Amino acid sequence: MSEQDHTPGTLLVVSGPGGVGKGTVVAALRERHDEIEVSLSATTRRMRPGEEDGVHYRFVSPTEFRRMADDGEFLEWAEFNGHLYGTPWSSVTDRLAAGATLVLEIDVQGAKQVRQRQRDVGDIAATLVFLEPPSWDDLERRLRHRGSENEETIEQRLTIGREEMAQAEDFDHRVVNDRVDAAVKALERILALQR
Repeated sequence: MSEQDHTPGTLLVVSGPGGVGKGTVVAALRERHDEIEVSLSATTRRMRPGEEDGVHYRFVSPTEFRRMADDGEFLEWAEFNGHLYGTPWSSVTDRLAAGATLVLEIDVQGAKQVRQRQRDVGDIAATLVFLEPPSWDDLERRLRHRGSENEETIEQRLTIGREEMAQAEDFDHRVVNDRVDAAVKALERILALQR
């Protein structure tokens, strides 16, 4: 696939273990750059306090999600902690065709699917960034501080997080989220290279 076959927009995939601060860093990036758009993912999990349907996620039933997956409506989708998450194709391709700078904030499974599609099909160009904590203890503290999950879920997230951390080398860039402003500046530098 030649460079001119790619859509004119820029796609940045921000991934990392749960609790690393993906949402916080991406929100801070958007505050500084209102031209940057964030893809809206679909999920089967319940809304957390402060979340709104159609703003933070598109909250759907497991039946609806499976229908969408069966119909090929997702760029990527994965099961995480008993819930399904996916990025609808239309929310990506439409915006990239319009020249948008689009950020996907997704888990490591999803990022790997984007990379695999990029290699196998070549119909999407993406830069993958692995957001990592300054230390393992810091990640555990962040997960516990959230207060939105029980101990069993936290332990599951930590187990999955260890597996995800081992895959950081598979990403184009690694950014340590020790301070949100520093992580945002690192993402800005990465985006500048893509434009």
